[in-house]
Amino acid sequence: MTARIAIFPGSFDPFTNGHLETVRRASKLFDEVIIAVMTNTSKQPLFQPAEKLALIATATNSLPNVRAMVQSDELAVDFAHNLGAKFILRGIRNVKDFEYERDIAEMNLVQADEIQTVFLLAAKRYAFLSSSLIKEVAKFGGDISTLVPANVAAALQERFSQEEG
Repeated sequence: MTARIAIFPGSFDPFTNGHLETVRRASKLFDEVIIAVMTNTSKQPLFQPAEKLALIATATNSLPNVRAMVQSDELAVDFAHNLGAKFILRGIRNVKDFEYERDIAEMNLVQADEIQTVFLLAAKRYAFLSSSLIKEVAKFGGDISTLVPANVAAALQERFSQEEG
């Protein structure tokens, strides 16, 4: 039997508890989940890819079938194909996310019809979360301790204290 491998692409800048919850749930559905750290060219990243990998590895170290990799400059379907993945995992927080992700899923099917997109609805307690919102709150010293893994909260605090100094 072929392993069920899913990639979970995103910029993860930073990795949130919403991302972690999606990965935990996916780890029960798939034999392997590969978190594909991508670069969002329309945003200025706070963390570099190697930093994101380290943060994600620590946050997911209790999930033996999960690993993170940097996705090079290629389409997610090509990245998935090169890794033998047949699924692209996407978290959906709201209707706006669904409409955006549905169009991408359809385009992905045009590019590689053997790779299916699987949507997981965000847990209610994380449905409002976005990495941009986390960065904004963290920058001004707000409490994000229940919204990101502890190692990510520490990295954000350190990054923003460096910017001040």
